[in-house]
Amino acid sequence: MSDVKKVVLAYSGGLDTSIILKWLREVYQCEVVTFTADIGQGEELEPARAKAEAFGVQQIFIDDLTEEFARDFVFPMFRANTLYEGEYLLGTSIARPLIAKRLVEIANQTGADAIAHGATGKGNDQVRFELGAYALKPDVKVIAPWREWDLTSREKLLAYAEQHGIPVDFKKGKKSPYSMDANLLHISYEGGVLEDPWCEAEEDMWRWSVSPEAAPDKPTYIEITYRNGDPVAIDGHTMSPAVLLATLNKLGGANGIGRADIVENRYVGMKSRGAYETPGGTIMLKAHRAIESLTLDREVAHLKDELMPRYASLVYNGYWWSPERKMLQGMIDASQVHVNGVVRLKLYKGAVHVVGRKSESDSLFDMNIATFEDDAGAYNQKDAEGFIKLNALRMRIAAKRGRS
Repeated sequence: MSDVKKVVLAYSGGLDTSIILKWLREVYQCEVVTFTADIGQGEELEPARAKAEAFGVQQIFIDDLTEEFARDFVFPMFRANTLYEGEYLLGTSIARPLIAKRLVEIANQTGADAIAHGATGKGNDQVRFELGAYALKPDVKVIAPWREWDLTSREKLLAYAEQHGIPVDFKKGKKSPYSMDANLLHISYEGGVLEDPWCEAEEDMWRWSVSPEAAPDKPTYIEITYRNGDPVAIDGHTMSPAVLLATLNKLGGANGIGRADIVENRYVGMKSRGAYETPGGTIMLKAHRAIESLTLDREVAHLKDELMPRYASLVYNGYWWSPERKMLQGMIDASQVHVNGVVRLKLYKGAVHVVGRKSESDSLFDMNIATFEDDAGAYNQKDAEGFIKLNALRMRIAAKRGRS
């Protein structure tokens, strides 16, 4: 253990990471630098600083990464219309490469030998943190205490905390009903009654949204402006990426939008049930597909849809910094040059309805051709006969051979 002189710890100030801080000093006999990321989780982070100071930490980093998170991670992912296994908007997954990036930057800045995280050996986050770290700093040492120590139960953690004078913010023996993780894109819930996939989530679990039944009886109409595939304004008001996403979260949550209850396949092999609130992301996905429907070439749009599940798996499994994700991103971003315009949406009782879309300069919709009225010769309907016969040729030949 003596080769590690300094380690950068992803530190929340909660029980687990406070124990890890003490454990690192005890087992590795090293200096610990703490890093706490503000990625829009809506929590006061100064208590984390106070706790780190109380532990005698000399170098404490608390960084506001909300704009970088929205601009450089969330928005590029949404250009791909990304959904994992058809339902999950990847709120936790997309935050991990940013945290890994900042851990490595701080390690380089402070001359640290290693980084450490509090992800368990059962989950996806250990993979995401470490793949990101190795991609950005190939020789970095990664310490994952949950894979090393024998503190394998809540009782052992509490006993360790008591032995070492680590403050506990809750009563002993009182189990928190859910494991939650929040950022600007979403909040997730695991554990408690959710461990039984048959049990319905309790209504008072949800933090960001009203139930669809309790949402207003009057719909909310909004207009989102897109430029090069990214949303840049709501109702004509230009906003930064983080402010825009936060605004959509409030609008969506107030209308009961964005709840999901999923059983997903973790990268490590097990199935896991989780509940998620992603109100702003749910609106963004619907709006982005709407503006693309107007501005993207058919084959480009279909190719994007074919590639999206692969892109989603790369993000979910922790390969954000991989060459294949970067290659796909370049292709996706190139497709967004003409994705410009405005989408009008109706938010009503848990649903997002597209009620209008327009693009002054990049629309491929030609009303003169698509009309059911007289098209004044813009489209020759007789051309369809040869088109159909040529496309039917292989099937007609097969049928004549008795293969139909």
